[in-house]
Amino acid sequence: MQKYVAIVGSSEATSEEIEAARGAGSWLASRGVVVVTGGLGGVMEAACEGVASQRGVSIGLLPGGSRDDGNQHLTFSLPTGLGELRNGLLVRSADVVLALGGSWGTLSEIALAARTGVPVIKLHGWELPASSGVTQVETLAEALRAVWFHLGAPDAEPEPRIGSG
Repeated sequence: MQKYVAIVGSSEATSEEIEAARGAGSWLASRGVVVVTGGLGGVMEAACEGVASQRGVSIGLLPGGSRDDGNQHLTFSLPTGLGELRNGLLVRSADVVLALGGSWGTLSEIALAARTGVPVIKLHGWELPASSGVTQVETLAEALRAVWFHLGAPDAEPEPRIGSG
């Protein structure tokens, strides 16, 4: 069965978050995982760029009503016309949410995922209490191992080779 991972983060991301998103998108796509994002810039665009580099599939659930608003690396642009309410669709379409840094929208996606039982792996960004149920990690390699685990993938998966972190 096809696996879906939502990569969420700010459209005004740091260079470290951009690099992590690009690496995560590439790594996941190379393993046949569909990547779902909010379809705009920053972390979302970098993740889709990584997916495209592996000829993978990315889906952008856009807040507005026009496909033209999506970033250039998307495989599929789906305008929802829902604004920030599309965050619920994004979270519910994923088997796992990978949060890279973030802003208020990212925090809402983390909260919706945690509330609805979708596993969340978080690298950088908001400080959350240990009781939140969110897996907080220090490196991208740790994040990808955690995502892979939550996808129910085989234990034999090699170590992610995506840079220092």
